[in-house]
Amino acid sequence: MIRKNEFYGWTLVRALFLADLLLMGLSYYSVINTYMLKQLHMSRGVYGLGFTLTNLFYGLPSTLVAIVIIRWGLRATFGIGAALIMTGALCLAFFVTRPWEYVLSFGVLIGTGFAFSTNVPIATAITRWFTRYRGRAMAIAFSGAAIGGFIGASLVNRLLATNGGNWRQAWKVMAALVFLGGAVAVFRVKERPEDVGQTPDGMLGKISAGRSAAKSNLVTAYPWTPSEAYRTFPYWAIIVAGVACKYPLFFMLGHWVLHLRGAGINAAAAATALGIFTLTQVAGQFIGGWLVDKIPARYALMLGFPCYLIGAYLSIGVSAHSILAADAASVLFGVGFGWTFVAVYTLVGHFYGPAAYPKLSGVLALLSSAIAAPSSAISGKLFDAYGSYTPAFELIGMIGLVGIIAGGFAMIPRPRAVVIGEKPLPDGAH
Repeated sequence: MIRKNEFYGWTLVRALFLADLLLMGLSYYSVINTYMLKQLHMSRGVYGLGFTLTNLFYGLPSTLVAIVIIRWGLRATFGIGAALIMTGALCLAFFVTRPWEYVLSFGVLIGTGFAFSTNVPIATAITRWFTRYRGRAMAIAFSGAAIGGFIGASLVNRLLATNGGNWRQAWKVMAALVFLGGAVAVFRVKERPEDVGQTPDGMLGKISAGRSAAKSNLVTAYPWTPSEAYRTFPYWAIIVAGVACKYPLFFMLGHWVLHLRGAGINAAAAATALGIFTLTQVAGQFIGGWLVDKIPARYALMLGFPCYLIGAYLSIGVSAHSILAADAASVLFGVGFGWTFVAVYTLVGHFYGPAAYPKLSGVLALLSSAIAAPSSAISGKLFDAYGSYTPAFELIGMIGLVGIIAGGFAMIPRPRAVVIGEKPLPDGAH
């Protein structure tokens, strides 16, 4: 039951945080797959292919996800996602015995489940419920996956260390937690503030926050349609920045632990480094979320990408005698991803508004994930060819530079229809 004088938006944020933690954080960022590598007799390339497909299907169905949100609502979308992730986890727990089965279960089923239960529905809910504090609310909700990853990396590693590396048992635990996360989303998410007699940001959100945000040149008040947005250059600059944001993430998830182990760092320290990477995403998310609500969007986005460049440089020199460098690189990659990720997804809402957001964020998720998805497979092939991850880190550095350049073009667009006099522009709108 919702109290009339209490803004439900922050309760929604807490529910989305918990759902993101349980549905994605624990399984996506865990170290379970590294234990599967030897038992299923996989090469690094095939192992990386599993993550590549997960990342690909993380974005590939995004336009379908947007359609489901519009037609059936957010709760149905979360329910579908949870069911798919749980199915994939149970397949890994009971049936998978060959590499191609791992690729199908982890890559296709779980990846598709992530698409239906994470980026697009969470960001759509936040965009509908918030205007003035959209970036910060986005940061809190999305931090669930990072905190879940930190918990998962340490606890799952302990579980596997005590049960003799029984990764099937670990996937059973993951399936149960995913069921709980799906229940949280289905029963606690509300579609729109108007459905419960409220407005974005609370009782005064529509009046004070909307006007102040519009006048600050940060948030549009123009009623954009998806077709109009697709014809603006800043939207495609955001897409490119989204690719640059996700490419290093997909590498880190698939190969960071393997890179550290190959450099002579023990399993516990490598798992800790992965946990640091996931946990420090929270710091990056709050930095990016706060900045995108305070300063021009392109600067908020551009300032996050240098973390990738410095992190890649430090990673090349990691060894058993430089664990501090490994942890520092983990921090930089984590902060860089959290910062740029929240900025990218908030920018779409700031620039084009909540009505067009499901479709626009769906296309963003589709293209950015599809283009960045080969990161893990490419990195695996580079390692197989050169016996080192150095070329992969050099590529990440170059992609970080592309992200900085793309961010420079992410300026709030002016509607073409207004420029040529076809439509009136609301007061204070951009």
